[in-house]
Amino acid sequence: MQRIRLRYTKRGRLRFTSHRDFQRAFERALRRAEVPMAYSAGFTPHPKVSYANAAPTGTGSEAEYLEIALTAQRDPETLRSLLDESMPVGLDIVDAVEARTSGLADRLTASVWELRLDGVALAEAERAAGAFLGAETVEVQRRTKNGMRTFDARSAVVSLEALPAPADRPLDDACAILRLVVRHVTPAVRPDDVLSGLRAVADLAPPVPAAVTRLAQGLFDEESGTVTDPLAPDREADTAATPTAAGPAAATA
Repeated sequence: MQRIRLRYTKRGRLRFTSHRDFQRAFERALRRAEVPMAYSAGFTPHPKVSYANAAPTGTGSEAEYLEIALTAQRDPETLRSLLDESMPVGLDIVDAVEARTSGLADRLTASVWELRLDGVALAEAERAAGAFLGAETVEVQRRTKNGMRTFDARSAVVSLEALPAPADRPLDDACAILRLVVRHVTPAVRPDDVLSGLRAVADLAPPVPAAVTRLAQGLFDEESGTVTDPLAPDREADTAATPTAAGPAAATA
């Protein structure tokens, strides 16, 4: 009957929730909000929810996406508000749009990440970023279910820049921000892989673990070098499908 696409966040302590934890919390919210969900067929029906490229456990995010299928029409904004009220604080439903185009997952081709490096001076972060970008390849290792795997972390990184810490931090407390745009490739290059690469090429080793947050994800625009909103095509299609107030009057005249 209807498909709704949602954007949600993982903030504060809730960044440590796993994807399975979020699934359980979201399905409880669907029941509390009395959402008319469509269910799969078979002996064990489950609500039709499609998750797209979830962030790793332990990372915050402002841009996680999913799609739900309904058996009855609902206003997207009203539905968003009801679901947000039923979710734990930190797992916030912040955007909703009716799915009027196909291929949401195909539009998630890159992410913008922010890495907060406490105890690292800005000059040191700038030096490390320059060394990383100047390297042709940066090989890193990651343990997978099939053992250790070696791959190039440099090729997936489109941009990497060092920024000063927020103005509200004490001046004597060293802190640098790394902001990077990473393409979604196979194998996936994650922020911790980039940190491993910075350690390898520039000996950058923050004294405390970096606080990682995904700021955006979507289709990478080659011309502008930015990551675009993946829900924008649905909004545009919705606007085009909605008749204006002057439309019927003009047709009558």
